[in-house]
Amino acid sequence: MLSFALGIGHQNTQGDWLDVYYPAPLLKPDAALVEAARQALDAPAGNAAVSFLPEHCAALAEALKAAGHADQAELAASLAASRRPLVATFLEVDQPPQSVPEVYLKLHLLSHRLVKPHGVDLTGMFGLLRNTAWTSEGPIDVEELPERRLKARLEGRVLSVDCVDKFPKMTDYVVPRGVRIGDTARVRLGAHLGEGTTVMHEGFVNFNAGTEGPGMVEGRISAGVMIGKGSDLGGGCSTMGTLSGGGNIVIKVGEGCLIGANAGIGIPLGDRCTVEAGLYLTAGAKVVVLDDQGQEVRTVAARELANQNDLLLRRNSLNGRIECLTNKSAVALNEALHAHN
Repeated sequence: MLSFALGIGHQNTQGDWLDVYYPAPLLKPDAALVEAARQALDAPAGNAAVSFLPEHCAALAEALKAAGHADQAELAASLAASRRPLVATFLEVDQPPQSVPEVYLKLHLLSHRLVKPHGVDLTGMFGLLRNTAWTSEGPIDVEELPERRLKARLEGRVLSVDCVDKFPKMTDYVVPRGVRIGDTARVRLGAHLGEGTTVMHEGFVNFNAGTEGPGMVEGRISAGVMIGKGSDLGGGCSTMGTLSGGGNIVIKVGEGCLIGANAGIGIPLGDRCTVEAGLYLTAGAKVVVLDDQGQEVRTVAARELANQNDLLLRRNSLNGRIECLTNKSAVALNEALHAHN
């Protein structure tokens, strides 16, 4: 069994799920717990998202308690007070999600650090998620927004729309331990932020992407990209993800790396690499490799340097060519600056 979770969410007037919040998702849950939940909710075998009512919570809580899981039983009992739709989601195997509750459970697993980016199958998720208005009164179907806005005004309230997107911000659902986030709107649900990560105000972390931690993020981490321990992404820099031209190439940044301000990468980096500020390194860019004496050895496409350690990549200000040298200095994060206590 991959995962199990009890959740509460929002639906539109047609009964379509807009989001699901899972307070305590489980990875590889105990078989007795899953079987007790299936029987209490009459859930089918395999992957399933089963809606249930508040009046079912007492029986579900008793079943989970009898299975030896008091924490999940307590959660089930608390859901009896819900005025929102409830769902129990079972993921028997990791396969492309078939429903919004399944998508949201996998996004929660990522943001709870239970799995790492690329650790679960999210194929086809965009076709399941609705474009949603994320507002001061929760998610609202964009087609129903005018009516809801008018209703709020008539009742003396102002309905504030934070954004219109398929993804909500992570911190409305999960706040991982030991992180700092300057602007929470810039970290989507499904981001994986390792302990000790700082995301500054202009930093951005997409879903199915993130950091091992500790690290400093002042640039953009695109979908599918993972940043290693002790690496620093300078202001305005970017990583080319699978949604931004990288195709099927898995871009990552190793440990102890520095991507300078306004720089970018289209290849995966090994450990202790530095990319000079302002240099955007695409996979097909021609790079002149230099030896320890600064003499030209060969010219290669940048993709041939993928995953190699100790690289210093720069643009020669005299002739404009991109050069690769041995990186003689590792990046050391300022411990006081990046403390999270």
